Formats: sequence, structure tokens, C-alpha cells
Amino acid sequence: MTRAVSTLARLAGVALLAGTMSMPAFAAQPTDAETKYCAHDYRQYCGEDGIGSNLLTLCMRQHGKELSPQCIKALEAAGEVTPEEEAELKKRGE
Repeated sequence: MTRAVSTLARLAGVALLAGTMSMPAFAAQPTDAETKYCAHDYRQYCGEDGIGSNLLTLCMRQHGKELSPQCIKALEAAGEVTPEEEAELKKRGE
């Protein structure tokens, strides 16, 4: 492995770890609103990731722009979306 590839791989790992540690974990038990409004999004984008897992958190964040407005509101109400993310979504008009 070249030095550049090794460095990129190491940086990617650090970024993934830092992102995982800085994001709020999706609750082990989703709220009623999350269950109602995010079920379709979950099945469509992240169905292979377990409820309450870090992989689910990452997946939902990766598909944030594609989530339904109702799901985004449910995630906001549950505290799953950070204030910075809320501001970005509002800035984009979502």
C-alpha cells in the first residue's frame, strides 16, 4: 500500500470514528412519531441496519437529504438531529 493510500485510509477511519462519537445515538426504542413517519425511510435506505445501532445513525445521516419531511420532523422532535443539522435543513428549505 502506498503511503498516500495508507494516509487516506487512516484519515477516513479517524473521520468515521469522530463522526460516530459526535452524533447523538438513535434511541434503542424509537418514539411513536419516528416509528410512524420514518418506517418507510428506514426500510428504503437503512433496513439492513439494526434499530439503535451506530450503523443506523450513519445510514440515516447519509440519506438525510432523501428522508421524507415528516421523518425529519420526527427526528428533530426526538433530538436525533443536531441544531447545526436543523439549521442546514431549514437553510435548504426542507
